[in-house]
Amino acid sequence: MPPAEDYYEILSVPRNATQEEIKRAFRRLAKQYHPDVYKGDKKEAERKFRKIAEAYEVLSDPVKRAQYDRFGHVGPEQSVDFGPEGFRRTREAFEEFFGPSAFEEIFNLFFGEGRRARPASRAQRGEDLEYRVRLTLEDAAFGTTLRASLPRYAACSRCGGSGLTPGTGLRTCPTCRGTGRIEYRQFSMFGTFVNVRTCPECGGVGEVPESPCPGCKGSGRTRERAEVTLAIPAGVEDGARLVFPGQGNAGVAGGPPGDLHVVVEIQPHPLFARQGRDLWVEVPVHYATLVLGGRIRVPTLEGEAELEVPEGTEPDGVLVLRGRGLPGPQGRGDLKVRLRVVIPKRLGREERRLLQAFTERLPPPGPPHRPQF
Repeated sequence: MPPAEDYYEILSVPRNATQEEIKRAFRRLAKQYHPDVYKGDKKEAERKFRKIAEAYEVLSDPVKRAQYDRFGHVGPEQSVDFGPEGFRRTREAFEEFFGPSAFEEIFNLFFGEGRRARPASRAQRGEDLEYRVRLTLEDAAFGTTLRASLPRYAACSRCGGSGLTPGTGLRTCPTCRGTGRIEYRQFSMFGTFVNVRTCPECGGVGEVPESPCPGCKGSGRTRERAEVTLAIPAGVEDGARLVFPGQGNAGVAGGPPGDLHVVVEIQPHPLFARQGRDLWVEVPVHYATLVLGGRIRVPTLEGEAELEVPEGTEPDGVLVLRGRGLPGPQGRGDLKVRLRVVIPKRLGREERRLLQAFTERLPPPGPPHRPQF
């Protein structure tokens, strides 16, 4: 196993160096091995820069530095986890001195072409659109089909969405020469620094149209008002977001279209309240119906239905009509009927006499008891 390298020697600082001295040493050496300054072998510069960054990652962390000072390493084989925190400290130290984009350029040049920016694709996906619909409870329960008129971008009819005048093609961008990027070099007493930006001429694509379509100005799409058919499924929830693929804006320069997101708002119903797949309704009944039992008519989404009230039903009791609620993946919910007792406000003399006689013949209602909330 090769001997472990001394991080203090790599940064050329004493073992009692302060954090500020370590940071200054790192910035000095990073500048020294800048690709535009270093005159030697680029691979040698890459190797040295890796060691400099590795040494700074350890010595700038008090915990790792203490372990290194005690054991001479920070792991089984002095392997350094150049993780997010170490990367952040190294980047901050470098950018504090050289500017916000210098570290990215150094990293790209030293650690492989795979991190270099590649020219973007000229074709871009269209934007998603959002549309809101208000439904009745009946439409939400059984589903419906709506027609919506909405403004959106459509593929240009003159160029078929390509953005090019028919018979023409693309040419290399004269500004960036096909790279999609523009390099701005700055010279200072510390060396030459490179800032890389997206080409403003081609937008990072590297190519520009020979002759843009006059109908869409090269974008491949034009504004329109489209009539769209929306199929709303049965049992849709309030606030649900339905996605209709490909019904959004057309893509740029022949890119795929975006999607249409339909947000559902269900209007309050005059009779029914919704709770998941179940519906609730309150039906007024006379006291005698609860005492003696009987059949009553209750409303449902499909019309009226008969409901059997058992003898001796309590006031505010709840009866259930199975399968008369809203549809869902597990089947239809139920209709829950709450029975509200109607108390007559005015009674005639005969009705009062009969009710009084009936009440006198009833057994005592029972003792008081502690309420339960």
